Amino acid sequence: MKGGGVAEKQVAEKQVEEKPTGRARGIDRVIALMEHLHSRRAPTRIADIARDTGTPRSTMYELVNTLVEARWLELRDGDGTVYFGPAMHYYGSDYLDSVDLIRKARVEVAHIAEMVGETAQFCTLDGDKYLVVLNEPGRRMFRISSEIGIKVPIPWTASGRLLVDNLNRDEILRFIPPEDFILPDGRRIAEDEFMQDIGRARSQGYVRTTALVDRFTTCLAAPVRDPAGRCIATICFVVPADTTEEAQEMMIDTLKASAERLSPGR
Repeated sequence: MKGGGVAEKQVAEKQVEEKPTGRARGIDRVIALMEHLHSRRAPTRIADIARDTGTPRSTMYELVNTLVEARWLELRDGDGTVYFGPAMHYYGSDYLDSVDLIRKARVEVAHIAEMVGETAQFCTLDGDKYLVVLNEPGRRMFRISSEIGIKVPIPWTASGRLLVDNLNRDEILRFIPPEDFILPDGRRIAEDEFMQDIGRARSQGYVRTTALVDRFTTCLAAPVRDPAGRCIATICFVVPADTTEEAQEMMIDTLKASAERLSPGR
């Protein structure tokens, strides 16, 4: 009896240990599913998601069915694909409304895009990558913009030169992966040049870059700073590279004033 009791206890302990692992694995698979859809930015076949995330197909179908019932996902009739459902929109809207800075930035971005007529953005860091949080297209028929939520290497962006300006050279080089200094066309951004850009942007209170990722595009950005002076976000215009100097100077003044309004406690 005593030996049986010990064995039962060991089995029970093993089950307790395995349950959190199983739950964690299930959560990891849900996260992988969501990240995969976000990276694809299009409805995707369930079998393809299972293959690309390394999830057993039966498990993926079970997860998808559960998330469809919760309206996190929805099945697209006729083509056998799945994509984000209406609940995700509501959750995202709730998040945006709950963050004071983003709520204020939504108003600012819409206002300056309408006032100037160019694409305006609100950007920040996500880990060691740059991220567009808000994007408001201008009045141009041909619009230039980056996609919301897509992570981009910091050196590829104007804003990146402001978002790391609180770090010294060694900290920046430890923070940014070496491969992120290579642009999509194979050009490499020299580290010394990048550091000079950061110093210049810090002293000017804005940054202007042309022909980084897109040779026909200029990006203008101003820093949103916290009370300690650290750049926590940027507000930007994305314009054609041939925009006149006079027009760009006007936009820079608009961005600096907008960023000052958004900077908490300043």
